[in-house]
Amino acid sequence: MNQPTRIAADSATPAHAFKLSPDQQTILDEADKFCRSELYPLAQRMDNEEWWPEDAFHRIGDQGYCGITVPEEFGGTGLDFFTSGLVCQAMARWNYALSLSWIAHENLCLNNIYRNANDDLRRKYLPDLCSGKAVGALGLTEPGAGSDALGSMRTTARREGGYYILNGSKIYITNGPIADTLLVYAKTAPERGAHGISAFIVEKDFPGFRVAQKLIKMGFRGSQTGELVFDNCKVPVENLVGQENTGVAIVMSGLDLERAVISPICVGIAERALELSIDYAKTREQFGKPLAEFQMIQSKIADMYVWVESMKALCYGVLAEANDLEVGGGGRGMIHAQTAASLMYTANSLNLVLNEALQIFGGAGYMWDTEINRLYRSIKLLEIGAGTTEVRKMIISRELLGKR
Repeated sequence: MNQPTRIAADSATPAHAFKLSPDQQTILDEADKFCRSELYPLAQRMDNEEWWPEDAFHRIGDQGYCGITVPEEFGGTGLDFFTSGLVCQAMARWNYALSLSWIAHENLCLNNIYRNANDDLRRKYLPDLCSGKAVGALGLTEPGAGSDALGSMRTTARREGGYYILNGSKIYITNGPIADTLLVYAKTAPERGAHGISAFIVEKDFPGFRVAQKLIKMGFRGSQTGELVFDNCKVPVENLVGQENTGVAIVMSGLDLERAVISPICVGIAERALELSIDYAKTREQFGKPLAEFQMIQSKIADMYVWVESMKALCYGVLAEANDLEVGGGGRGMIHAQTAASLMYTANSLNLVLNEALQIFGGAGYMWDTEINRLYRSIKLLEIGAGTTEVRKMIISRELLGKR
């Protein structure tokens, strides 16, 4: 298995820096080369057919891009959270649907298990997740619980002897239809509300678990999304992650890291949209000259460049801040506000970039099968997933105003 270039301790990007170190730039460039060669050719079919390439995670794992934040003793590469953000950025440039599936696997499932599970569970599940042999997913959102994912959670887990019995359903689960290993949240003490939630590792073959349906989407097509059902699903007691009724800390810390590492998806898509727009403006002729000769097009390109560069600055700064987030940390304090701000800003700015890109492409951009159209259809999920724009604003304002 190849490994990404290792970052020396003295070359790590401090929170105030706005430029990658030489080692970090090398990591980004290497990931870009791999994703362009291996993952970009898959993107069109994934979008056309909602098709999943079954060997995708094997390829990614063989390259050393699974388990980036996991120590080598559990099968990972032992690098940092910032590095995973760079890999995500490169992947999103060339196949943003796969970048989302990778985040669900790498961060929401794999990294959460590493940070919160005991060594027995780590040794059992992490090696296959790190190699790409197994696909991971996170089961949190439910049909009746969107932004109020914790308070309105109805999936329950009751203990019976050596098992927990799970009942309920989860919706909009990235990787749900293809996952081998799922980190699932359920209420073990419903009367305690959000403070009665526990986390469990569920295998796809556990009795009582099934995929109810695969969902068809507007964007991020090919990244498999589904509804999951737990009908007296038997989960061994030893598959409890952390302590009973302490799942809320895992959720909140995981959400902060999720927002920080989804921001690079926005950056990667925006970079690709800018590149495509520049190429199109140089080659597309109207009124006897290239579009790039028109000042209005030049103005759009300039705006897009500024948005992309400002997205990168905030994204990198927050990734660096999140690098040292302690286990159980998050869900409070300025890191909570910063991760929400990073995703809110990058998603909103991506909207601006893609609107201008589609305007530059004109009628060609409106056609479903063009790459710029595929990129444009990514906008809304990034303004909704991991907490809507409105929820992100609530988080930021509450931390700034001291409101809880």
